[in-house]
Amino acid sequence: MKKIIVTERLYLRELNETDYKYFYNLNLDKDVLEYTGDKPFKNLEESKKFLKNYKPYKKYGCGRWAVIDKKNDAFLGWCGIKFTQSLNEYDIGFRFFKKYWGKGFATESAKSCIEYGINNLKINEIVGRAMKENKASIRVLEKIGLEYHADFDFDGNKGVLYKTK
Repeated sequence: MKKIIVTERLYLRELNETDYKYFYNLNLDKDVLEYTGDKPFKNLEESKKFLKNYKPYKKYGCGRWAVIDKKNDAFLGWCGIKFTQSLNEYDIGFRFFKKYWGKGFATESAKSCIEYGINNLKINEIVGRAMKENKASIRVLEKIGLEYHADFDFDGNKGVLYKTK
């Protein structure tokens, strides 16, 4: 599988249908989903169908990518830039299995995605959104160089919007 981005400890590649078990299990953890507004997949088949139909890479040159540990090829989670046509914007997002939290993987992968988006895809602005209570994700957005822009309604919760400088 082609590596899109390679960092010191990680590589990022396109998500594919064979990732369905990881994707399903990642979204089963209520702590992982706590600040996302997403619901868990109902079953493995729903996860597999989602990934089978996930095709932003050719259309936009980016999307959410699998984050893999270079040492052992472990699937740590996902990170990437997503284009939302209705908002005409690119946003950075990331989600990791809890056992990988606090180890710098979100910052390392998200920073590389921002650099890839700006340098390779020539994206002028990338945004990051988080619920105001999600201090860890806000800290990642700040560490990767995004700046606070505004508060907003995040599915009935207080949210913050960050943007590239």
